[in-house]
Amino acid sequence: MSALTFRRALALGLVLIATGLLGLSCSSLPSFVPDIAHRPARPVPLEGAGGPLSAAQSGAILQRLQRGGEPTDIFSRHLALEEAIVGSPLTTGNAVRLLQDGPATYRAMLGAIAAARDHINLETYILDDDAIGRQFAQALLAKQAQGVQVNLLRDSAGTFGTPAAFFQRLSEAGVQVLEFNPVNPLTARDGWQWNQRDHRKLLIVDGRIAFLGGINISSVYSGGSFGKARQADPDAALAWRDTDLQLQGPVVAELQKLFLAAWESQHGPPLPPRDYFPPLQAMGTQVVRAIGSSPEEAFSLIYATLLSAIGSAETSVRITNAYFAPDPQLLDALLAAAARGVDVVLILPAHTDSWLVFHAGRSHYAKLLRGGVRIFERRGVVLHSKTALVDGVWATVGSTNLDWRSFLHNHELNAVMLGADFGQQLQAMFDRDLALSDAIELAAWERRSPALHLQEWFGRLWEYWL
Repeated sequence: MSALTFRRALALGLVLIATGLLGLSCSSLPSFVPDIAHRPARPVPLEGAGGPLSAAQSGAILQRLQRGGEPTDIFSRHLALEEAIVGSPLTTGNAVRLLQDGPATYRAMLGAIAAARDHINLETYILDDDAIGRQFAQALLAKQAQGVQVNLLRDSAGTFGTPAAFFQRLSEAGVQVLEFNPVNPLTARDGWQWNQRDHRKLLIVDGRIAFLGGINISSVYSGGSFGKARQADPDAALAWRDTDLQLQGPVVAELQKLFLAAWESQHGPPLPPRDYFPPLQAMGTQVVRAIGSSPEEAFSLIYATLLSAIGSAETSVRITNAYFAPDPQLLDALLAAAARGVDVVLILPAHTDSWLVFHAGRSHYAKLLRGGVRIFERRGVVLHSKTALVDGVWATVGSTNLDWRSFLHNHELNAVMLGADFGQQLQAMFDRDLALSDAIELAAWERRSPALHLQEWFGRLWEYWL
């Protein structure tokens, strides 16, 4: 059993225990129906390195983004609604680098840490005491010794199996370490909210460069997922397939605000004074919005904006996701898009570290396939990516799974990128995964064994908690 498998099993067990002991009531997702067709278009403001842009400047940028993608009205129909939902600004002047799998992502992150001069803010779900975890710890200790302030926010459940001595060593060296929602109720700072977990993955260095996506800090991500030898040997240990982003430009300040807000929400000690918000220059041409969601809010901002994007789709929806246990509204959004002629394609796992989520998701396949949604399962890897691309011009990458837990119980973090340039990069990555995936055909799927039906039924029973 992998470290991630252990943690997900442990998390489920403790949630069920807590539910039974405390009589927790089940919260539910709000009804969210985007009024897209009848909402009047309005100018969507953008923010650059120097602050808000004029309506004319914003309009010119959005027109440029609209050119070069698939024919779509997503900019006029979707952006104003998303602005009202999310509230965080669309920022322009950003450089966005798409990172694929652990080796490339870790190299970029460790390189940024090595170059740090003022501070490092790291927020993570899992930080293992293994080769990769110790490599990161040593890099953070080295920078702290050089006078760079390191602040670490780590989820209590995700790091449950990491020895206390691992974090004690960091703390004794001056690293500020804060445990998010402690599993131990005796150490809870503001009531015991064990079921609310910090699933975000975020690294910010000097307030100028940031990394986010699906990757945890663990040796299970050490291998790449596209190697020919690995594909040829089905008995080889499966690599983990993940997707992350490196961001520079004005959006980094928005990510910094989310980190500091999360720290404050956990009643962490005051952070040592540092230049957390340095002046930021334009580093590229990408338009990006940072979206953080939290169970304390009325609804998941990421969930709402994803439904809005799918509801605005005119030509294509491309989704890759690791844990697929959708609620009825998301199912309806996918089916409605397919019914109006949108090409909806899902890449989901063929192998998983969460048996229940895997089969809960599969229990929805027949309905989706009958409705015209195309489904593929990525073979040869443990799929851990969380990405979506709509009409080739609206893209998101982050930590959010398509399950009830991400939408209701977790603190999650995604970035939304607008424009055909990044859309083409994400589409190319999607196509590579698609070539290594197996199509699920309705006729064959309906002939699956009674044993699979039973597993799907059992998984569906628990999908709210997964």
